[in-house]
Amino acid sequence: MILKFKVKNFLSFKEEIVLDFEATGDKDMEMSHIVQVRPGVRILKLGVLYGPNASGKSNLVRAFSFLQYFWFTTKKNRDEKINVIPFLLDKKSANEPTRFSLEFFTGKKKYVYSLKLDSLKVVSETLVHYPGMRPAVIFDRKTDNGISSIKFSPKLGIGKTVREEMNVKCLRNMSVFAAYDQVNAQIPELENVFGWMKHKFMPPISPKTYLDRYAKDKLLREKELTGFMLDYLKNADFNIADINVENEERGFIEKKGDISERRILRIPKAVFTHRVLGEDGKEDFFELPEKLQSRGTVRIMGIAAAIRQSMKADAFLAIDEIESSLHPKLTEFVIEDFLKKSTGAQLFLTTHYDSLLEERDLLRKDNIWFVSKRKDASTELYSLSDFRGLNRISSLKKAYRYGKFGAIPNI
Repeated sequence: MILKFKVKNFLSFKEEIVLDFEATGDKDMEMSHIVQVRPGVRILKLGVLYGPNASGKSNLVRAFSFLQYFWFTTKKNRDEKINVIPFLLDKKSANEPTRFSLEFFTGKKKYVYSLKLDSLKVVSETLVHYPGMRPAVIFDRKTDNGISSIKFSPKLGIGKTVREEMNVKCLRNMSVFAAYDQVNAQIPELENVFGWMKHKFMPPISPKTYLDRYAKDKLLREKELTGFMLDYLKNADFNIADINVENEERGFIEKKGDISERRILRIPKAVFTHRVLGEDGKEDFFELPEKLQSRGTVRIMGIAAAIRQSMKADAFLAIDEIESSLHPKLTEFVIEDFLKKSTGAQLFLTTHYDSLLEERDLLRKDNIWFVSKRKDASTELYSLSDFRGLNRISSLKKAYRYGKFGAIPNI
């Protein structure tokens, strides 16, 4: 689970921002909201981010997306650019490196990953863990004079051949983990973190993310997902009684020089069964293809598949503009269902749906975060928990709309 995420000089984040998932001492809804990963460490399962347009909400999700891309992307040569974008509205920041820091737990083990890079190279990359109260270095990677070098802790017992191969594979413009993915060796401490990054840090979802193919592939492989997805779909459209996915085979001719070969392409197709009450009062059932379903129905199908995977893997999932194409009540259902059924998964949402602030039996105060734009056009991130006197406010929604917490459009 993620404890803290820090970003500096990335897109609209000029100064360092810290997204902290550590729960406050508040005992409200503790059973559904908090995971105690080890004594004294209580981590929130949910974070919800508010802010006006162009304030940086999506940029925080893009920061998660960049890290996942960078960890596993190999480069063909050392001169390929890294697609990292610093804060460009300041001459000094535009020429300085970007920084990321991720503090997280795998089981009861705590790790801190730090990255400093620009468009040409990784300046530094480190991974430490906490076998006790003090940190211990797993690797420390630097780039000097265009040459990248990795120093591993002697306690890892890595042989000379593997160390040398890792250093050869790790070009200055790629991650240690991308290099590790190409080496025929297993380093237990790296393997643990590599597995967390690969399987417990899911690709973020934006309003434009194409999710229906993902959902259909999941339904083909995991039949037990059907019941879970139907709960979501019935909240989107109460007429939906069932969903069935089958592969449709299409033949095509592939040419290789003078040789032509017939190939079969398998495309998953979803059919939705709708229950309708006829004029005679009897139920009737009709099958309709996915192209005749509403945009919201198709989107909630994809979100259901992604959230189910996050709960199954105890993974972190970020969704930008969760309310896109969804009714407000459906958005509330998604959050409530996740909190009830998840055990070690985490969900981070950005939204404009401020009526959630009225749902005091759904959100804790430390779930709620805001972003606002400073005068220099950079993004400021802060928590609702930073404000005093919250218990005296009868309506958080009204207080937010009247500007008490900032993070609203200046109209």
